[in-house]
Amino acid sequence: MYVLVINAGSSSLKYQLLDAETLSVVDKGLCEKLGLPDSFYHHGLGDAEQIESLPLADHHAAIQAVLDHLLDPLSGTLASLDEIAAVGHRVVHGGEHFYQSTIIDDEVLAQIRECVPLAPLHNPPALTGIEASKALIPTALQVAVFDTAFHHTMPPKAFMYALPYEMYEQHRIRKYGFHGTSHRYVARRAAHILKRPLEDMRIVTCHLGNGGSIAAVDHGRSVDTSMGFTPLDGLMMGTRCGSIDPAIVTYLILELGLSAEDVDQMMNRRSGLFGISGISNDIRDIDEAAKSGDTRAQLALEMYAYSVRKFLGKSVFAMGGLDAIVMTAGVGEHSSAIREKIFVGLEGLGIVLDVKRNVEGGTERVISADDSPVTLLLVPTNEELMIARDTIELYEASRTSGDRSDT
Repeated sequence: MYVLVINAGSSSLKYQLLDAETLSVVDKGLCEKLGLPDSFYHHGLGDAEQIESLPLADHHAAIQAVLDHLLDPLSGTLASLDEIAAVGHRVVHGGEHFYQSTIIDDEVLAQIRECVPLAPLHNPPALTGIEASKALIPTALQVAVFDTAFHHTMPPKAFMYALPYEMYEQHRIRKYGFHGTSHRYVARRAAHILKRPLEDMRIVTCHLGNGGSIAAVDHGRSVDTSMGFTPLDGLMMGTRCGSIDPAIVTYLILELGLSAEDVDQMMNRRSGLFGISGISNDIRDIDEAAKSGDTRAQLALEMYAYSVRKFLGKSVFAMGGLDAIVMTAGVGEHSSAIREKIFVGLEGLGIVLDVKRNVEGGTERVISADDSPVTLLLVPTNEELMIARDTIELYEASRTSGDRSDT
């Protein structure tokens, strides 16, 4: 029995097929540039990896290509689609509807559609992927796992904005937070590594990729996070500006004559590391330029690290203390230079980086000094594994109860 995990992007579809008993990955792949003439399909593990140029018009075509590959008599894993017991879908925004992962039915689909205005770039492709999966694998249970769900434990003092209260009552304008599946995974994994109950720890989890967010995980519960109503808020990111004075938006519109769409594109697509450096949103390119003396690249790195330090401080004070900090995602896991910029100088707060451990190879590891009161860890995120676990749990519950249930 297998579980298929699907992460549908605006023009891509990523998947993993996992053995439901061992949770080992037996196949994975990525369909990219959907709807474009140069679309392609990258699939397989290790030496069996292949890249195929395929005409992939949409997500339905991409899922069909994935299933054709999995059923291939020579290279495939499956003898029949009936071997896929359940499909887990990553859904970015669940609004206030979904506090947990949920079996998908018509009501759930309608509620996900209601959240499209809150995540117009992310929820529509997720819906397309769900519809295609339902049509092509009708015997499989379909499950939605929401990026926002983990943060529903935030108290009102953390998720409310100081706007007129009717903005929340009528329009549900509030902080939702994102990357919740990643924050949940790495917090649990950190507690496992440290051999301590998650419920006894105060952990700050830092998901630093092209998008980035920080979560304050107090005794296993998210009590605050850096992203807000949308993923634009919070940290400086690859192309997103993060938190800014909101009056800048009205200034750009009223004084400079930019449209709301112009400002939205600027803040989401042309800001952050890319906007400051003028080079790239990839921190590796910026680091290389900074080492060559490019002052804007140097400024971009300094601003990025400072942004993370500020939100670390907010998280510590929100919890009233700190036991561990976890770094994950592309930048968090792979940029020792950024980690050093973030942590060096925080020794007075009990955060002592071991410079040698920080630059050593390896993936999952402790990078703090032995005498550091706060433990610093690198934990590669595994959102697909969390999605698979939730999906299997709901599948097993559905077989016993026959009803829709939540994890």
